[in-house]
Amino acid sequence: MASAPTPGGFLGRFVAWTDRLNTRLGVAVSWLTLAMVAVGAYNAVVRYLGRFTGWNLSSNAYLELQWYMFSLVFLLGAAYALLTGAHVRVDVVFSRLPERWRRRIDLWGSLLFLIPFAVFGLVMSWPAVRNSWAVLEVSSDPGGLPRYPIKSVLLVAFTLLALQGLAEAARNWLRLRALKAGAEEEDLQQEGLL
Repeated sequence: MASAPTPGGFLGRFVAWTDRLNTRLGVAVSWLTLAMVAVGAYNAVVRYLGRFTGWNLSSNAYLELQWYMFSLVFLLGAAYALLTGAHVRVDVVFSRLPERWRRRIDLWGSLLFLIPFAVFGLVMSWPAVRNSWAVLEVSSDPGGLPRYPIKSVLLVAFTLLALQGLAEAARNWLRLRALKAGAEEEDLQQEGLL
């Protein structure tokens, strides 16, 4: 039995695929928050225990691991935040506008600001990541972690953000087309566009 065609053809399939990718990654990365808190609690407890016992139970690796996990949550969660609407939005006027104008603003905002920002981030991050891999950069602190893997996450994060920006632009384009065709909100929800 053939599956039902995705609304919007290629664009609809691209939006659905990107949403699934960033949802899965966002949910997976959110669990790092728990690990980050556990490592942070461990760092705090052993620092105080070390003062009373004279034993040095902490290390730079644990301190760096904590901020590596924070970096992963922040960088890899950005596209998921965009997808779920958890990003900062100043909508003093936006929420009062008609649906068609809100879709246009989101479409043009993605095309003129979000996607160029993500591409700029990719271009500007590439030399630092390349140089870090060339020397297999390691922390300058004794017992610290390698830096080149965490720097590579910059490229992944900006790529995911660009993909989600394209998906948001495509979603708004499809919504505008449906609104222009006179589709009711119920129809849009049934098609998975709202």
